[in-house]
Amino acid sequence: MLRTGGLAMAGCLFGLGGCDQPPAMAATTDRKRFEVMLSDAQWRERLTPAQYAVLRQAGTERPYSSPLNDEHRKGTFACAGCALPLFSSATKFDSGTGWPSFWAPLANAVGEDTDMLLGIPRTAVYCRRCGGHLGHVFDDGPKPTGLRYCMNGVAMTFIPA
Repeated sequence: MLRTGGLAMAGCLFGLGGCDQPPAMAATTDRKRFEVMLSDAQWRERLTPAQYAVLRQAGTERPYSSPLNDEHRKGTFACAGCALPLFSSATKFDSGTGWPSFWAPLANAVGEDTDMLLGIPRTAVYCRRCGGHLGHVFDDGPKPTGLRYCMNGVAMTFIPA
């Protein structure tokens, strides 16, 4: 998968990607089958409007808007749609982007797909159990992986250890 950093981030931050208005989910993710499959009405009932916009419509929350960006306790970040554990707090780092960032997901927690919503290929990250859009992964992160999983805080919950 192609991972891009600065250009994709700039497009979102400067309004080129419609961060305030959720675009349709990537078509390839829509066609996949997941363990947790709900109707649109059921997702709307289960999620807040902000969670629905991100998880089900591949939207992006405003930078620095999520309390999870400042979450520093030990614990696990889980999918807000289906509660699947996604990231350990041990892999969280401050990327300075305004979104919770991690250098690696938990094993068998996420899937990846190519996203062309900004007109350039990016690697979208989704929950492998419910298909909920979480954010994107870029190749400008810290060691040991060199990756930055830039996640929407509204798409996750935090479970303290």
